Amino acid sequence: VQVAESGGGSVQAGESLRLSCAGSGFILEYYGVGWFRQAPGNEREPVAVLNSADDSTWYSDSVKGRFTILRDSAKNMVHLQMDSLKPEDTGLYICAAGGEVITDRGAEREWNYWGQGTQVTVSS
Repeated sequence: VQVAESGGGSVQAGESLRLSCAGSGFILEYYGVGWFRQAPGNEREPVAVLNSADDSTWYSDSVKGRFTILRDSAKNMVHLQMDSLKPEDTGLYICAAGGEVITDRGAEREWNYWGQGTQVTVSS
């Protein structure tokens, strides 16, 4: 049972990337999924969460309006569509799967499975 990220890369400011979180050994659709970002020297922070109970979403203020988290049930994946990227979006993006409704997105206890991360670098 694991989640694995893909889709990272190096882009210019203003460009887009789509990250993917694939579940294996379990049905990702039944889990809340979060995307986290860890920049060099900073703590890991949640940037987007998708609750499985009602498909409600949450975004951090820093990405609201530019990032979209969406589910692809047919492929057992959750994507993070990142548009209008900025240099401050640079970091390791990590996917996590937890309960149906995530009530405290920053708490370790909410998340059952973590991926290894995929690197995103945005240059100006």
